Amino acid sequence: MEAFLIELLNRASEFIAHRKGLPVLVGVGLIAINLLLNLLPAWSVVAWLARTNLFLHVGLIVSLLGILIGDAV
Repeated sequence: MEAFLIELLNRASEFIAHRKGLPVLVGVGLIAINLLLNLLPAWSVVAWLARTNLFLHVGLIVSLLGILIGDAV
C-alpha cells in the first residue's frame, strides 16, 4: 500500500510539473461553479453547496497550492 501511494505521488508530481497552470485553472473553474450554484434555485443539495461555499473554498485551496507548486518547480 505504501509503495502504491509513493508511485501515485510521483506520477501526480510529474503530471503537474509539466502543466504548471492546470491547478490554477481548475481552482478558477471551481470558483466559477460556486458562483453559478449561488444563482440557481434553492434545491436541497444546491442550497447546501451554496450555503457552505464548498467549491469556493476548495477552488481557492487548489489555486493557491497550484501557484506554490508552480513557483517551487
